[in-house]
Amino acid sequence: MQNQAILALEDGNTFCGVPFGYLGEAGGEVVFNTSMTGYQEILTDPSYAGQIVAMTYPLIGNYGTNEEDIESGRPQVRAFVVKENSSIYSSWRASESLDAYLTRFQIPGIAGIDTRRLVRHIRQTGAQRGFLSSRFGATPEEVVAKAQAVVPMQGCDLATGVSCTAPYLWPVDAPQFRVVAFDFGIKRNILRLLAEHGCQVTVVPARMPAEDVMAMRPDGIFLSNGPGDPEPLDYAIDNIRKLLGHIPIFGICLGHQLLGLALGGKTYKLKFGHRGGNQPVKNLVQKKVEITAHNHGFAVDPDSLNEREIQITHVNLNDQTLEGFRHRRLPIFSVQYHPEASPGPHDSLYLFDDFVSLMKQQKEA
Repeated sequence: MQNQAILALEDGNTFCGVPFGYLGEAGGEVVFNTSMTGYQEILTDPSYAGQIVAMTYPLIGNYGTNEEDIESGRPQVRAFVVKENSSIYSSWRASESLDAYLTRFQIPGIAGIDTRRLVRHIRQTGAQRGFLSSRFGATPEEVVAKAQAVVPMQGCDLATGVSCTAPYLWPVDAPQFRVVAFDFGIKRNILRLLAEHGCQVTVVPARMPAEDVMAMRPDGIFLSNGPGDPEPLDYAIDNIRKLLGHIPIFGICLGHQLLGLALGGKTYKLKFGHRGGNQPVKNLVQKKVEITAHNHGFAVDPDSLNEREIQITHVNLNDQTLEGFRHRRLPIFSVQYHPEASPGPHDSLYLFDDFVSLMKQQKEA
């Protein structure tokens, strides 16, 4: 008899399917991603720490997994939910199946459920705590109780758990700029793009004091993406405030939210978040629309920012949420979305050029 897997939400809804990956249990916030490809990048993005990710695209696993398309050292999701897990994979780059990959890193998965029903429910009710169990003999009632015991995402500092524990160097030949990157859950492609733009990057732990960072005499500061609620990260907000006005700063995703808080703004939790590679964002400065990649459940409240000091530069066309801002006087800017993800278009790579330009201006001043 084949074992079944059960995904339960805190409101009592349950979904029964076929287990794949690691046979075990995991709890977290249940969210969905609308990307059609890139499941390995999604699995290994530290911004997904503490979450169970459901894919809306129906067939996942068809090109296997490899050792190149990773954003961190291991999968960061708590569990993985798909409509159909392809048992056959075909790619000249593949080294193992998705099933084997998840099993190796002890990430449980569930397939064969109605992912459309799950996603519609999350869109209507909001992201919920959930629990996935492929333990033999588990009952829906038991799994619902475990979902209700999962710690809520709001109020949790998850960045510390995915940050590096000691500084490390991401080198580049003939560096033109020295950048210190705060690691709140940094993605490797961010480091690759900074290196392509002539930046030698020193990645430092999320709790590295601002004084120690300034002692490194960097040309710029990068505030990385990361998981969870930004408001509990008091240490990061205090450090950013100490750095304001001294050096060019570029923030992405959680780094954007932390920068907004450091500048006196407020953040709030979105109903079900933005996660996928197809979000339209309007660049208000260039009057262009960018197709962007997202992964966040919190946003900066634009009304909380001082408009005399802060210029809003980007807005999400789906729900009008704030997607980017610049300081009017200081060399500081940030975006909520992921310019390094390049979801087909490379619409947003100019942001790395903007960061380099700010550092160049500062050095020449």
